[in-house]
Amino acid sequence: MLTRFAVAFLVAVTSATAQELGTLLVEVRTGTEAVAGAEVALPGATQLTDASGVARFQIPAGATEITVLHTGFISITVPTVVTVGAEQRIRVELQRELAVEEEVTVVSSTRTGRRLEDQPIRVEAMNREEIEEKMLMTPGDIVMLLNEMGGMRVQTTSPALGAASVRIQGMRGRYTRFLSDGLPLYGSQPGGLGLLQVPPMDLGRVEVIKGAASALYGAGAMGGVVNLVSRRPGDEPERELLFNQSTRGATDGVLWLSQKLSESWGMTLIGGGHRQDRADIDGDGWGDLAGYERGVLRPRFFWDDGSGQSFFLTVGTTGETRSGGTQRGRVLPATGLVYREALETRRFDVGALWQTVVGRSVVTARATRARQWHDHQFGEILERDRHDTSFAELTVRRASGPHTWVGGVAIQHDGYHPTDVPQFRYSSTTPGIFVQDDVDVRSWLAVSMSGRLDHHSEYGWFFSPQVSALVRSGQWSTRVSTGTGFYGPTPLTEETEAAGLTRLTVRGPLRAERGRTASIDLSRTHGPLSYTATVFGSRIVDPLHVDRSTYQMRTLEHPTTNVGLELLGTFRHAPLAITTSYTYVRARERVNGVTDDVAQTPRHSVGLVAMIENDDGRIGFEAYYTGRQRLEANPYRDVSEPYALVGVLIERRVGRLRLFINLENLTDSRQQRWDPVLRPARDVDGRWTVDAWAPLDGRVINGGLRVQY
Repeated sequence: MLTRFAVAFLVAVTSATAQELGTLLVEVRTGTEAVAGAEVALPGATQLTDASGVARFQIPAGATEITVLHTGFISITVPTVVTVGAEQRIRVELQRELAVEEEVTVVSSTRTGRRLEDQPIRVEAMNREEIEEKMLMTPGDIVMLLNEMGGMRVQTTSPALGAASVRIQGMRGRYTRFLSDGLPLYGSQPGGLGLLQVPPMDLGRVEVIKGAASALYGAGAMGGVVNLVSRRPGDEPERELLFNQSTRGATDGVLWLSQKLSESWGMTLIGGGHRQDRADIDGDGWGDLAGYERGVLRPRFFWDDGSGQSFFLTVGTTGETRSGGTQRGRVLPATGLVYREALETRRFDVGALWQTVVGRSVVTARATRARQWHDHQFGEILERDRHDTSFAELTVRRASGPHTWVGGVAIQHDGYHPTDVPQFRYSSTTPGIFVQDDVDVRSWLAVSMSGRLDHHSEYGWFFSPQVSALVRSGQWSTRVSTGTGFYGPTPLTEETEAAGLTRLTVRGPLRAERGRTASIDLSRTHGPLSYTATVFGSRIVDPLHVDRSTYQMRTLEHPTTNVGLELLGTFRHAPLAITTSYTYVRARERVNGVTDDVAQTPRHSVGLVAMIENDDGRIGFEAYYTGRQRLEANPYRDVSEPYALVGVLIERRVGRLRLFINLENLTDSRQQRWDPVLRPARDVDGRWTVDAWAPLDGRVINGGLRVQY
């Protein structure tokens, strides 16, 4: 018996000796502090960290998982691969368990699923509470929501119909990529009216990346990305109804539903009916506010089995009729003619996202299909068209020690099919391949490197690299980022959306626009105070330009440049929240031998928002200042006047009922106080109005109620 035992012992010892072992040091930290006494568990071994926050293991080489637990912190599991030879050190960052009032934002726009404060790429996020405040001001669209984020400006592109585009840090709206839950449901060119058709009630968060993001999202993201993240269904059913009425004749009714269908399935539904009376503010016979009637319906379905597999499906449809021009029974003073501008929109889209775990990797597949029809009338001219967008993407994400890798392939097809101006028809397909690596180099340094190779079917190959770094020291953090992007030009711009394509001529072959952006910001958090200063710049080569004096489209020989500064400060100490912002932008372009500021880009913008909120309701105050802007094709002036806006929001909660009133633009600042909106004669592009550089609606009061049950 003793002999058998000795033989078995020798076999076991021999097997263990023959197996190759690796040395693994697991360092556990929270911020800049080491965590002593944390429990570190590996398959077959468990240790506690020492005073320096380190646990040491000798384990068989190969793939394994590290699980770290400690009282007061959120447990975490990290996959890694143990190699034979030199010591391998893995750093694990613990996050403290949250108090009820605390919130952690996990960003989805950068694909790696990191927390907002851990992202090397600067991402700004607007949470649900802030969205609700803006929702009470404009329940039917997200224009005000975006316009009041620092460094962003919603520019009205068509005074007749109220279309608008979003300019990020002074860059034109066509460079901004809009996503819904990471899906390009609005296409690569959502158009100025697309923003006016997105109700904010079902948004849970808005994420914004400023600067070139083509390395992440390809063409159309040269200026930045806006990702609209929807609300998710909770454990309990939710129902919310909002009714709003304004003194300018706007009426909104919005319904939002959320329901768990089973242990794994859930759904949300938003439906809205919106209308606006056409309004002549200054009594000159021209409709300063377009009239519209719009219906929106969007169900969303969510599935999660709890093991890493999930599925998301969204389906949406929109129908709208919008009209502007001379008021009923009135004529243009210059000609005695009736001029009508109208737009009928029908839209349908579907998008899906599927995610699963394969081994130690997360595999994600996305796909969308969108179709939109327009019937656009410009006086005596009718332009009908159809827009098509198809998109598919497959990505793989994997964590390996300090690295988080993401790689993938994508393809997008965009088609524009005009009935009445067939010479402007286009169809493009852009496949791409991309890779991204986020590295935690040290506890105080994180780096993100990404690159993307795209092939545009009309303009050829484009390589878009991007590098970002995050440096932290105590309460201070610094982000540095630089990247490149590209944009395949089309005849659809801010100018042609306002005037149409019938009178447009294209001079010479157009070239793809290529851009480079860079930014550096410094942030500090001190108790309830936080503040950020950002310096940014961009350079666009071969910019597309529409000459308003001849209504010709061409590629400029000289690049456009853009430099600026953003200052942002916040104070949050319940029940008070204050946000202040200042933006300086100097955007320059050279046209016909003359270098000047880009039109309708104010150099100075200032904002102040204060909100007091408790269980009984909220009271908010806001004030905004917009500086002078260079104007283009304006017979009355070359430079605009500065103006200020002041508003007050009051909401009162009575049980499940919320009553609100919003007083917007109390200073009654509007462009008509300085000059007429109507031109003395029709412009070469067919327009009867000048560009809108200030509000056209003046003082507006809206109010209503919300019911949650």
